Parts: sequence; C-alpha cells; structure tokens
Amino acid sequence: MKDKKTNRIIVTLTGTLWFLLSLSSWLSPTHEISASERRKLAGFPEFTLKSLVTADFMEGFEQYAKDQFPCRFLFRTIKAYVRFYPLGQKDNNGIYIQDGYAVKMEYPLNEASIERAEDKFRYLYEKYMEGRNVNAYLTIVPDKGYFLSNANGYPSMDYSKLFEMMKTNTDFAEYIDISDLLEIDDYYKTDIHWKQERLTGVADKIRSILGEEKERTGEYTEIEVERPFYGVYYGHSALPMKPDKLKYLTSDLIDDCTVYNWETGKTTAVYDMEKLSGNDPYNVYLSGAAALLEISNPAVKDGKELVIFRDSFGSSLAPLLLDGYSKVTMIDIRYISSDLIGDYITFDDQDVLFVYSTSVLNSSAMFK
Repeated sequence: MKDKKTNRIIVTLTGTLWFLLSLSSWLSPTHEISASERRKLAGFPEFTLKSLVTADFMEGFEQYAKDQFPCRFLFRTIKAYVRFYPLGQKDNNGIYIQDGYAVKMEYPLNEASIERAEDKFRYLYEKYMEGRNVNAYLTIVPDKGYFLSNANGYPSMDYSKLFEMMKTNTDFAEYIDISDLLEIDDYYKTDIHWKQERLTGVADKIRSILGEEKERTGEYTEIEVERPFYGVYYGHSALPMKPDKLKYLTSDLIDDCTVYNWETGKTTAVYDMEKLSGNDPYNVYLSGAAALLEISNPAVKDGKELVIFRDSFGSSLAPLLLDGYSKVTMIDIRYISSDLIGDYITFDDQDVLFVYSTSVLNSSAMFK
C-alpha cells in the first residue's frame, strides 16, 4: 500500500513537471538566436501535407522543441557538469577546461586539409602574384590546444607536422614564426581568439620582416570595454565561466584610418563600436567577418600596399600593421571565391601576408 502511494506521488509530480514545462514552452515567445552559442535557433516548422508525409515536419519540430525548451541553458549546464565531474569525461561538445581556459579539441591532424590549404595558397600566388613585384609572407597562429592539450593529456594534433608541412609546401612565401612569441595568457579564456593588447610583440616582428624598422610596442592607448566578454566557447562548453575583459589598442594613426566594406558598400572606423553590443563583441575589430575590406591610411602618402589573406585572427592583428602602408586590403577566402579576387584587386608592387590559425588550416574545406 505504501509503495502504491509512493508511485502515485512520483507519477503525479513527474506528470505535473512535464505539463508545466510543456505549457511554458508553448506560452513562451520563440527565441531567434542563442547569444551564448552564437547561432540561430530553430523556429516552428511549416505544417503542410507534404512536410507531414515526408516527416520533414516532425524532424523540424524535434529541433524546434530542443532549441526552444524552457530553461535550456540551465539544463545544458547540468548536463555539462554531469559529464565533467560524476562521469569523469574530458570534454563537453568537444570543449575541455584546463587552467580556466575553454579549449576546443583539435584532433587529429587532417593532412588532407593542410594539403588543400597549401594548394589554395599556391593557386592564389601563381594566379595573381607570380612574376610580379610582390613579396609574399606566411604566418600561422597556433590555437590554444598548442599550449595545453598534449601537456595535460588531452588528444592533440601533431602541430610540428602541420607547421613543417605548411613551411615546406609554401616556399613562395617567407615564413614568419610567431609561435615563440605567444603563450596561453595571450588568449581569451572563453573564446577562440587571441588578445590584441598582447600582440604588439608579434606585430613588431611581422612589421620588421616586412621592412618597417620602428617598433610600436608601448605606443598604443589601451581601451578596456566595460561590458563583460563571453566568448564563443563559453556557450559551447555550457559551463559557468568568468567573463574575459575585451580591450583594444588605438592611436591617432589608427583613429584616422577608414575601412571600406566591398560587400555592404559602407565605410566604418577600424574599431566598430556598434559591434560591442552585438552577439560577438570580438567583431569590434574591423566589424567582424567580411569577404573583402579596404583600409585607407591617410598618414602614409607613398601608395605602399599590404594585402592580407586572413581568418578572424587577422582582424585584431591588422590594426597593428597599418603604419607603413597607404592601403591595407583584407581578403577572407572563406567568403569570396578565389577566382573573383582579381575583379577587385590588381596585384603589383605589394606585400602579401597570409595569416591563418591552425584551427582553420585543419578545416580548410571552407576555402573557396
């Protein structure tokens, strides 16, 4: 009799809980974006006879129910805690936590991807630069796993092989090794990227090899953004982490530069303050992802140009490379076909710098 009563209580509580969660789900407004995960959430699927017959409606509804579930981030956090601690798993959603840093597991080395990147860079060089007065350079940005994975027993790609493959097979470009200037403190704890305020030494080394003798370390004004910065790995790990502090370096020269976006036709400042209130404050650097940007520097009148093929790490590095060039063009071949670049740029008498992170090189299928 006692067991029967207990079972009834459990069934009633469970049913009530599910009823309240379902009611909350139906009554709550649909959220379009998950700010913590930096992604669009599924909306209610279109109901048609065809979608019902093909099961597209049910698949869409399943994704909608998961994305719009009440207290979703709380349940994700509970799941992450259970995976990390009681179950002793090393990661959640491919993210592990070490020394307070959220790190994405980059494993194993995708040699086919590295070769694809090499071929793409060589294609760009032979198509646009070979036989012209162009000086080409390559630098590789190690991800956080380079510093933490192997040293702490996590699966790690063979970084030495990645660097060696890129150096050997891009012999048209002078390799600039910056790995010895970086350490884990140079990266955000909750985000994939490096901190601009820690890059002056890296920028000085690159500028020196590109021919600019004067060092700029210590000459910038450091501005700290008031809003706490939660990077992309904060949402992916689903663990309550302390926010980072986002800072940017400026100077009179940087303040006077303008940035033209070929896609939008808009001209902005080097640091786009409107992005600080968006989903990803890191987009303050050159307004975030863009296929083709042109930075004009009125302080340099000799017409010298720098072209940077880059991923998102280049956005925070480029402002520190502006002095010495009248114009700096930023190209992201994840968003523009390599065959279309010639419609916008004439390669002649320029410095060309390839800046790519190990994460992107290991996933180069995104190159167009």
